[in-house]
Amino acid sequence: MAKHSHTSWKQDHPSTLLSNSVQKANRAVKQAMSHPQEIAVEHAFNSISHAENALFNAEQHNEHMDTVQQNKELLEQVKHQLNEVEEIVEDR
Repeated sequence: MAKHSHTSWKQDHPSTLLSNSVQKANRAVKQAMSHPQEIAVEHAFNSISHAENALFNAEQHNEHMDTVQQNKELLEQVKHQLNEVEEIVEDR
């Protein structure tokens, strides 16, 4: 099966989508922290927005709530870090 197959249940499973989205947002924020530029911050905001949508979807499906809670906490931490980066970018 192709890596990017649209029929993969893992790719479309709400808790997997949430975990992947939160990890992507975390990487985007780390990128913005190491290279605090507007485009990096915007990309991180977009990734966080996507992760928030995935969180909402996973919560609606009552998916592995322990994993959902862990991802929710990580997402809150990532959002806090991004706010700090945004302040640095705005001060420039």
